[in-house]
Amino acid sequence: MLDATTEDLWTAVHAERAALAADLTGLPAEEWVRPSLCGRWSVEDVLAHLSAAASTGRVRWVTSILAARFDADVHNERRLAEHRGPTPTSTLERFRARVTSTTAPTGDTAAWLGEVVVHAQDVRRPLGLPGAPPVPVVTEVARFYAARDFAVNSRTAAEGLRLEATDGPFTAGRGPLVTGTTLALTMAMAGRETFCDDLAGPGAPVPRARCSGS
Repeated sequence: MLDATTEDLWTAVHAERAALAADLTGLPAEEWVRPSLCGRWSVEDVLAHLSAAASTGRVRWVTSILAARFDADVHNERRLAEHRGPTPTSTLERFRARVTSTTAPTGDTAAWLGEVVVHAQDVRRPLGLPGAPPVPVVTEVARFYAARDFAVNSRTAAEGLRLEATDGPFTAGRGPLVTGTTLALTMAMAGRETFCDDLAGPGAPVPRARCSGS
């Protein structure tokens, strides 16, 4: 996806949403309550959050964040509750209905691609599901994360390190070397400590310490 256009990025968003929906089709009821890698959210909660992200435009986001008094956690919980169905199956159907949405609070399309890439792994890894986005797709997210703190403090997480992907062209930064797959580097920048096990190099202890807050 070298020199990816906004259209290219949205195409990738839609493909990753569809892949996640397919992965979760037929999931046993007990798995929907399994804790995800995203704080206290369950697998079903993460999917409802993704539906909310695909349904919230700029005006709706501003209205919601103002009503939450700029508390992002309150905002997210309210929107999650709005998009969580009465059953996991209905939550999945609500998400499936938003697969091709291009609604977003801002025009930072790489960030919304990152939203689905990261949250998909937040549920796939605890569930033991093997799915992963294509390397060129994750590379777009990795580049965005290394350049900016946005929904996550990804640039801060990578500060003072040299990141090099072992499976693609992504590189960023200067400092002690950290190597790993593009996905592992991206998830580490997103603060997911478990993916730090997949990193190597003299700088590898740094992302783990930053993810754990130590």
